[in-house]
Amino acid sequence: MNGRIALFDLDRTLLDINSGTLWLRHEWSEGNIGVRDAMWAGWWLMKYSLGIGEGMDAAYREAVRTLRGEPETRIVERTQAWFDEQVRHHLRPGASEALERHREAGDRLVLATTSSPYEARAAMEAYGLDDFVSTVFEVVDGVFTGEVSEPAWGANKAKRVEEWAERGGHDLERAVFYTDSMTDLTLLERVAEPVCVNPDRRLQRIAVERGWPIVDWGTAEEPPGAS
Repeated sequence: MNGRIALFDLDRTLLDINSGTLWLRHEWSEGNIGVRDAMWAGWWLMKYSLGIGEGMDAAYREAVRTLRGEPETRIVERTQAWFDEQVRHHLRPGASEALERHREAGDRLVLATTSSPYEARAAMEAYGLDDFVSTVFEVVDGVFTGEVSEPAWGANKAKRVEEWAERGGHDLERAVFYTDSMTDLTLLERVAEPVCVNPDRRLQRIAVERGWPIVDWGTAEEPPGAS
């Protein structure tokens, strides 16, 4: 391998959807959250999808508090089943091509996502990436405390990636990062090659101003029998 790092955001970058919305619907349909929590979380997901990260810290932490007392193994199993059924087929065709291109070049493929480590691992294994950086939830004796130990949204994502790179001796000065979101601006500015994938309006404006590449990775086809 030549040691180059290719970083990929997950929601609306590799995937053509925001998986958080699918998770929210799933949890509501399973009776794990109430209508009030679902509406509140949906509001924040809508803002985040528009590249508006203000207030996301408090919103994310409040959502994680609902897991307090839940066994981690239960969430691992629930997340994997949900990912396989509702998320896996949402990989953009252009994302698949980009992953293969970097793989053939001998690059190290790394997922850099705001999502939980449970979804991140499921995506990494499904799409053949080498590693991931994600938000980390605090777990004590196999049970969630309801706290976030390592946030990975906004500027914190860049910090988590820098920590990951330092631990592994990787050079971000040669890295490429693909994302759709203005909330990832700090990490885009940190790498050698920022690439904006189907960007939100705020990021598209910045990309045009700075001459960053803008690419369209298309939309995944619905699998047979999907409604």
